[in-house]
Amino acid sequence: MIGIIGEALLYYHAAVLQLPDLSIRQLEYLVAVDEAATWAKAAAAVGVSPSALSQGLAELERRLGVALFDRETRKRQLRPAAIPVVAHARQVLGLTADLARWADRLQQGRSGRVRLGMIDAAAVVHFPDHLQAFRAAHPDIELLIRVAPSATLLKLLEAGHLDLAVCVMPPRPLPGVTVTALRTEALSVYGPPGRRIGAPASWGPWVLYPAGSHTRAVVVAELRRLGAPLDVVAESHQPEVLREMVRLGAGWSVLPSAQAEEGPRALAPGRPIATRQLVTAMRASAVRDPAVEQLAQQLEVSRPGHPRRRR
Repeated sequence: MIGIIGEALLYYHAAVLQLPDLSIRQLEYLVAVDEAATWAKAAAAVGVSPSALSQGLAELERRLGVALFDRETRKRQLRPAAIPVVAHARQVLGLTADLARWADRLQQGRSGRVRLGMIDAAAVVHFPDHLQAFRAAHPDIELLIRVAPSATLLKLLEAGHLDLAVCVMPPRPLPGVTVTALRTEALSVYGPPGRRIGAPASWGPWVLYPAGSHTRAVVVAELRRLGAPLDVVAESHQPEVLREMVRLGAGWSVLPSAQAEEGPRALAPGRPIATRQLVTAMRASAVRDPAVEQLAQQLEVSRPGHPRRRR
């Protein structure tokens, strides 16, 4: 069995070594000669002189080891043996043109894959229309979206599992990550039904984002500054869950106003106490993918004060 496999491998390698080293340019010359009425017109079609065309086709014949032209008359005619070579040349040129167009689309950001991470507020409230517009404008781009808390998204970004993240501004700069401000979002205090939002000393107990989340850090810092007690009885990354806990009387919360006060199960208007900054985050050392750049720019256009947004 080993002998048979060894012979097969030797035959394979020999076949590979015997493949003629043909250039795309030589195949282009051959097709031009087949399609043009004269040698001069064929040369003009591929942008070379007649002598350069002759030299290129002579080299093609040498590499193939097959005579493609009948040289017994002054007018060089393609031999019947050239017919399959011309057909092959057309196929290769067509496939190469397809490859070139694909590469151009990729370089111009019109095809490929974008791995986008977003916090829930960005995906559901602020940017769904932008994502739909991007998909419509770039049908050849595969847009993969992952919704997760900011800390998780930034870890995935640093590890190379995301190309772009839309999250809350991290509490401190991250090495190798660049951020661009998108929008400032209001955070408000909400109490259970029937509870008046009075002095901070009367607030609580709390249902908040989990410890370690960027929004929790902003909220806790502001509650401490206001002198509010910090008795946390429940946690969730999902603002919809926190909102329902408030509605059920489980506790007080601090939530993005855009999520707490919208929809059929909206809470009564709360008291704004803080803000959080939404940003786009990208790896600083990553090779820039045009598709990723275009999506980031499209999201940035939504930023208040952006020149294109004002127009």
